[in-house]
Amino acid sequence: MRLATLLNHPLTDVLARLGHTDEITVGDAGLPVPNGVPRIDLAVSRGIPQLQQVLRPMLEETAFEAVILAEEIREHSPEMHEQLCALINSVAATRGIDISLSYVPHEQFKSRSANSKAVVRTGECTPYANIILIAGVAF
Repeated sequence: MRLATLLNHPLTDVLARLGHTDEITVGDAGLPVPNGVPRIDLAVSRGIPQLQQVLRPMLEETAFEAVILAEEIREHSPEMHEQLCALINSVAATRGIDISLSYVPHEQFKSRSANSKAVVRTGECTPYANIILIAGVAF
């Protein structure tokens, strides 16, 4: 049995297969999953698990160099935006790395998620609480 934080087999499997610049999307309960992209459905009920409960161990256990958020999160869910930025900055500081942050319109975000190796569905119900993670390298 794994001693690391992440225990979900489909999630750990896709993370282990990521190469430099590969993308994985972590979304709220309503984010559509593009045809052909594997769905890892972790949602149990509204708010369970929360986006950050899934995102934190992913950021801590995998090398990511960049993240993408929908522009709309700043206006429609400023508290979530602040929490996500704080989490990303905290993990980056702890690891002594930079994780760049960029924004795209939500429609472009949804289109871009079609490039992801998987879309992870959480029980999060906060508007625009979705993030694309771009893999870095561990050296």
